Amino acid sequence: MRTAQILTAVLLALVFLPLGLAKIAAVPVMRQAAAHLGRSPGLYRVVGALEVAGAAGLLAGLTWDPLGAAAATGLAVLMATAAGAHLRHGDPAVRALPAVVMFLAAVAYAGLSVAV
Repeated sequence: MRTAQILTAVLLALVFLPLGLAKIAAVPVMRQAAAHLGRSPGLYRVVGALEVAGAAGLLAGLTWDPLGAAAATGLAVLMATAAGAHLRHGDPAVRALPAVVMFLAAVAYAGLSVAV
């Protein structure tokens, strides 16, 4: 069980950390994504900061399970919101799929953290 928790935390952090940093830096592809959804670059920077904080919380949560569970829950809420934003915007469901997959992975990590 602990191995699954470690692997899930590392994999999630490897996804959320670079994406969050790219949003904070407002790289062109992230500015385009924000504009596509009708969001400001400033809001996207906030989302990026939450993703970076979530990734750090997942890794720190390997030493204290409640922190990891809280970080995973926050990331799950963020990803559910992202999927909803894509669907409300009228994007095809496949555009929301990455957020749904990350939502499920974050929920899985939260479950592993609580089960330990």
